Amino acid sequence: FFDGLREVEMPYAFLSEQGVYDMMQVGSSKIVPVIPQLIIPIKTALNTRDRSVIAKVLKVLQALVKCDHEQNLVGQALVPYYRQILPVLNIFIRKNENLGDGIDYGQRKRGNLGGLIMETLEAFETHGGQDAFINIKYFVPVFESVIIN
Repeated sequence: FFDGLREVEMPYAFLSEQGVYDMMQVGSSKIVPVIPQLIIPIKTALNTRDRSVIAKVLKVLQALVKCDHEQNLVGQALVPYYRQILPVLNIFIRKNENLGDGIDYGQRKRGNLGGLIMETLEAFETHGGQDAFINIKYFVPVFESVIIN
C-alpha cells in the first residue's frame, strides 16, 4: 500500500491511502520490523515533488510515528532513515502560503506544505527519542526544537 502513496488518480490514491491507515490501525505492533521496507516507497513518493503527494505522505508519516501509542518504538526506528526522508522536506519547508490579512478557509484540510512539514518534524522529534533532534537539525538547519529550550 505504501507504493500507492505516489498515485494521484482518484480511486487508486484513495485506496492506497486508506489501506495504509487501516494497516497502521490494525497492525500497529507489527510495524517496527518492516520499517526498512517502507522507506523506499516513502522516499519515492517524496521525490515526485508533487505537492499533493508530499502532503499525503507527510500525513501518513505523522500517523506512522504516532501509531504505536506512546511506546515511541516506530519513531525511534525511523531515526536512522532520516537521511532518505528529510532532504526533500528541507526543499519545501518554506512553501507557506502568504495570504496577507486574508483568511485561509481550507486550513482544516491541512494543505499548507510548510506547516505540514513543521508538524511532521515536530512529531519526529517528539517521538524519535534523544537522537532525533540532532539528526533533524543536520538535514533541516532551520528547524528549532519543540522540546529543548
